[in-house]
Amino acid sequence: MSVSFTRRNILSGAAAGLSSLVLPSLVHAQAGAAHVVVVGGGFGGATAARYLRLHAPQVRITLIEPEKRFYTCPFSNMYLAGLRSWDSIGHSFDGLRAAGIEVVHALAENVDASTRTIKLSTGQTLRWDRLVLSPGVDMRWNALEGYDAAAAELAPHAWKAGEQTRLLRRQLETMPDGGIFVMAIPENPFRCPPGPYERAAMVAHYFKQHKPRSKILLLDAKDNFSKQALFQQGWKALYGDMIEWVKQSDDGQVMRVDAKALEVETAFGTRHKANVLNVIPPQKAGFIAERAGVANASGWVPVKADSFESTQVKDIFVLGDATIAAPMPKSGFAANTQAKMAAAVIAADLLGRDKPVPSYANTCYSLIGPGYGISVAGVYRTENGKIVEPAGSGGVSPLDSNAAYRASEARYGEAWYAAMSADIWDR
Repeated sequence: MSVSFTRRNILSGAAAGLSSLVLPSLVHAQAGAAHVVVVGGGFGGATAARYLRLHAPQVRITLIEPEKRFYTCPFSNMYLAGLRSWDSIGHSFDGLRAAGIEVVHALAENVDASTRTIKLSTGQTLRWDRLVLSPGVDMRWNALEGYDAAAAELAPHAWKAGEQTRLLRRQLETMPDGGIFVMAIPENPFRCPPGPYERAAMVAHYFKQHKPRSKILLLDAKDNFSKQALFQQGWKALYGDMIEWVKQSDDGQVMRVDAKALEVETAFGTRHKANVLNVIPPQKAGFIAERAGVANASGWVPVKADSFESTQVKDIFVLGDATIAAPMPKSGFAANTQAKMAAAVIAADLLGRDKPVPSYANTCYSLIGPGYGISVAGVYRTENGKIVEPAGSGGVSPLDSNAAYRASEARYGEAWYAAMSADIWDR
């Protein structure tokens, strides 16, 4: 099965399956005065709010998001490369408000499951009948010795799109030609497994245009990574020897960070000095997950495979990067499909209807250079209470593809982002 055929089936099949859930018969008076509160305005939370509105127009829906404009991690690497403006990856919540969703710009600070209430940074307390959490990730400060929130102001992680991303861009711009960009990459699990390697390519593109004598050193806590052969082939083709990847078994695992000196130390005691230091630390579910009692000792959230309801607290649903949902990756597309399923399940529950049959999908595009894209795709179902990926259902871009194929993948990535943005925020 070709990758493009698989992708077409994934996208068309997922769209058909999810759109079939929007049935007029779902919506009737039984929705009553139910209130669903959604925390997080990203790929998971904003999708859940919008699709709950489609499934159950009579239900009150409140979306809690501290930022007035949401900037996406997907395509933020293109901003670092100078291929996109900052505004182009930002999205307002006006479309969600126009759809009848109440949007409150505040931080969700605490959840009391016994009283079904959530406390906001504004001092407001909301009562909920169902709670949806899509809190993304938080950094595990000091999991790497010396790397805390203060150190991130000198050696940014830029793993949440925002001021950290802009700081890293400024550092790249002021770095001297001939300097070295060092990236520390964590072991799994973490948000967006292909993200560090796309970032390396995008920084290399920027260097090739503006600082061609510069080098990139990737220090990895793993011995392999997502789409590895495709990335390495693309790096070599476009950037020669500019990018060096050091795997864990070759002393790539960073153990200590000296942000003031822009220096890291690996497990074998090797020290590496940088001109720009990008430290991506170990991560966990956003803090509200712990306060809601849905995160376990791993720092992540176990969920029911057929609904993404917490396995630990009834009527709280958790989406996206915060969850334990392997083999689904922590990606924007995965969060989007999880949210659509959770929204349909919640609506069916509130309205006394049968729950939908669970089905999920993921497609992740990565850009190695202008007109050079690669991708991975997967579809998922549930078996015996677990999420599984049927054999042969997904795939990656083929190695050694010609320039036209790589260019088409780059276009597909652009189209994916535009379509996803329209589906969630921009309509």
